[in-house]
Amino acid sequence: MRPLRYTLPAVLLATAALAGETRDRPSVRSVRLVAPPNDTTHRVHVRGRIVTTLRFERPVDAGKTKLLGGEGRLEPLAVVRDKVVLEPLHDLDAQEAIPLVVTLVDGTEVSFLLRPPDPREGAPTDQQVDVFQDHESTTALHAALMDALRHNRSLLEESERCRAEEASEDHALAALLASGALAQTPFKVVDRIYGEDESTKITARVFQGKNKAAVVFDIKNLATDQSWSMRSARLTTLAEGHERAFAFRATAREISSGQSGVIALVVDGSAFVEQGALTSLWLEIYRDDGTRQAVVQLDPSLLAR
Repeated sequence: MRPLRYTLPAVLLATAALAGETRDRPSVRSVRLVAPPNDTTHRVHVRGRIVTTLRFERPVDAGKTKLLGGEGRLEPLAVVRDKVVLEPLHDLDAQEAIPLVVTLVDGTEVSFLLRPPDPREGAPTDQQVDVFQDHESTTALHAALMDALRHNRSLLEESERCRAEEASEDHALAALLASGALAQTPFKVVDRIYGEDESTKITARVFQGKNKAAVVFDIKNLATDQSWSMRSARLTTLAEGHERAFAFRATAREISSGQSGVIALVVDGSAFVEQGALTSLWLEIYRDDGTRQAVVQLDPSLLAR
């Protein structure tokens, strides 16, 4: 077996979670405070080297706005009129939480808890959080409408994706490969590649099929204190870097410590065509913390005629 091309340094990317092929939209959401303000603590999802802005309806008192702990974990707080700007120096640990108290010039205190995004919840990194006290203001009502429209759009996209996958031959093949039912597919194994670091062991099987290719990743989580999940997979042409679609199935969204899981991807032959000629593809797997976990080159020779 030849070594899996394996990348250990953290590589942050803006692709959607799991097998989404679209880039992340800017993550803007709203927080509405009860009247009068109570002791509720609002969670904010932050990520290393990504700026998160909290925006309020009233100016912020910089002298009374502070982090409670987390020294050396974030750049110094920046307060600009009605905004608080946060930037962690590194990703927070999975169980880490840093309290933040923001005090407005009218004396109102608002408590936040800075946390890393949880892949199990599907929550993105917050790029901007708009905090409203006056629920009836034009700005607050507009934000509520935008939140509702975004939620509705997300539900429609998910529904359409599910309908398309139900009718997709490639998704059915990916499901069979993930479950281990290779005999029920037209694929044959043509290569096995592997890689390992301190937290993950991966074996990749590369398959040839009739005008299709496939890759199955067998993943074992070697970490003793955290689960493994895939943040995204990307398939691009080697020469131009154009993104290509693929079918995806996994045996589990999350692999517990010491356990194993399977990820299967099926690529149609049309994905190998660029400007009328066959080209190689670059398949990348990223885990939930943004680390590029594995890279596999797929060549047109995988397409059996």
